[in-house]
Amino acid sequence: MVNTAVELCGIALDNPVIPASGTFGYGKEFAEIYDINILGSFSFKGTTGEERFGNPTPRIAETPGGMLNAVGLQNPGVEHVIKTILPEMKSYFHKKVMANVSGFSVDEYVRVSSLLGKEEQVGWIELNISCPNVHGGGMSFGTDERSAYEVTKAVKGATDKPVIVKLSPNVTDICSIAKACEKGGADGISLINTLMGMRIDLKRKRPVLANVTGGYSGPGVFPVALRMVYQVYEAVNIPIVGMGGVSSAEDVIEMMLAGATAVEVGAANLIDPYASKKIVEGLPRAMEKYGITTLKDIIGGAH
Repeated sequence: MVNTAVELCGIALDNPVIPASGTFGYGKEFAEIYDINILGSFSFKGTTGEERFGNPTPRIAETPGGMLNAVGLQNPGVEHVIKTILPEMKSYFHKKVMANVSGFSVDEYVRVSSLLGKEEQVGWIELNISCPNVHGGGMSFGTDERSAYEVTKAVKGATDKPVIVKLSPNVTDICSIAKACEKGGADGISLINTLMGMRIDLKRKRPVLANVTGGYSGPGVFPVALRMVYQVYEAVNIPIVGMGGVSSAEDVIEMMLAGATAVEVGAANLIDPYASKKIVEGLPRAMEKYGITTLKDIIGGAH
């Protein structure tokens, strides 16, 4: 009998499989087709202070090895999430959920994190620092060590919930950013967010996406994500949530060997709505195949 349980920032999970923010909504649609309580948890749609419509269409495009998206953080705003969505979520998801927080200023990150951190269902704040820093000339918080440190420290002072900082891979040195977040008090690191990419429509001779560029995700980014998880594991002393192109139980095991404590599943959910369910159900078989009895024992095992 294998044991798939892990612990993320002091919270026990039945297994390490967590659908990633932006690919699972608030879980409601998936709960209509299977019992999502089989998941370790899920990270709900990135939430900002106010309602956002997002970017103009087209904002999603398929591409070999994955997909491009430039959705632009479409969400109903934190107050609607708290008043309407979280109470409804209690009826179909009975575990702690990960609240993905986005913002365009330190004040916005602090406000949204503080409000969501007071909610009982929220187990962790996943701080997406890949958003533009409007007070820093539009550069993402996650591409600058000082900005990453400052926003992490500010949010840590506003909530008692574990703060897991989600990093952008679009940097020269991912380890320096991770270290800055750890110094700022982060309880964990989540990586990677999407890589920047684009496609051009040959008939129109114009970019496919209205936003021109978008985030590239899917199986094609897995080797890059794995490399960054491996490097960050050696750079920090806090848990890592690995993601990027994960689409099988074997991918989960590989991520954990690289150093991940838990693993998020993103684009695979958009290709197959049962993807995360299949990964959870396939984990025990994969563990038996590779002689793994207790899943948490393999974290960082490739080092």
